[in-house]
Amino acid sequence: MLTFCFVLSLSLLSEHYERPLEVAQVPQSELFIDEIAPHAKVIQERHNILPSIILGQAILESDWGQSQLAATYGNLFGIKAYGNTDKVNLGTSEFVDGKWIEIKADFRVYPNWQASMDDHALLFVNGVDWNPNLYQGVIQATTYQEAARALQAAGYATDPNYQEKIIGVIETYNLNKYD
Repeated sequence: MLTFCFVLSLSLLSEHYERPLEVAQVPQSELFIDEIAPHAKVIQERHNILPSIILGQAILESDWGQSQLAATYGNLFGIKAYGNTDKVNLGTSEFVDGKWIEIKADFRVYPNWQASMDDHALLFVNGVDWNPNLYQGVIQATTYQEAARALQAAGYATDPNYQEKIIGVIETYNLNKYD
């Protein structure tokens, strides 16, 4: 009987040690947010831009940092390049005359995501050559809904549903908790 108990206990021990160790997997979405949220808070302090808008746009525009533009070229926001600056020419979808088309466009290249976030903030602060106040509605917004409406009104993206998509991402991932 003692031998049987010993063999049984060895059997149970070997089953325990042969099982693969289960490691808790953190979702890619959570890792991405954790990586960029602290810098979004810094930008809020410097420029009064809601972190939820920064995070929502980064998620939507870069596919959680996985797009070629974000992963290889550091551009989280699909910021186009004009003039004499580091750039890469890539394909993109644009909504023109009521339909989606594929085009090639020059996009800014950044050394890292933080530099992309800083440039994105400066775009809102300084606007564009032809309208320095273009994104003032984003900066003046007190809610992410107002900021998303201001982005749509300013024409940040050609997608006619951009405002709803940004709001959807913010609400799905509770990004307004960073505001």
